[in-house]
Amino acid sequence: MKGGVYINGELAGILEKDADGKYHFQYEDTYFNNPTKPSISLTLPKTKQAYESDYLFAFFMGLLSEGVNKDIQCRLLKIDENDDFARLILTAGEDTIGAVTVKALSI
Repeated sequence: MKGGVYINGELAGILEKDADGKYHFQYEDTYFNNPTKPSISLTLPKTKQAYESDYLFAFFMGLLSEGVNKDIQCRLLKIDENDDFARLILTAGEDTIGAVTVKALSI
């Protein structure tokens, strides 16, 4: 599963969870090559190199609901409450805090 990471509706990069459960984030070339475009966060500065992690990056975790809202989302969307990536893809596509959204991609 892959997600497009958007800043103010513009595709900034791709977030992916591979078959081994590792997470990868990489800026799109067009976005990266435009010096006027900001990085999505201080912890993920613009770089040509892909970021890799065994855990969902902290910045993206910050976009997820917690507590009762998490419980409601998981129940309504039939998402495993421990599957943070699926929750991110299915819930962070529109109404997030700040300019960053994440939407499912079929690449």
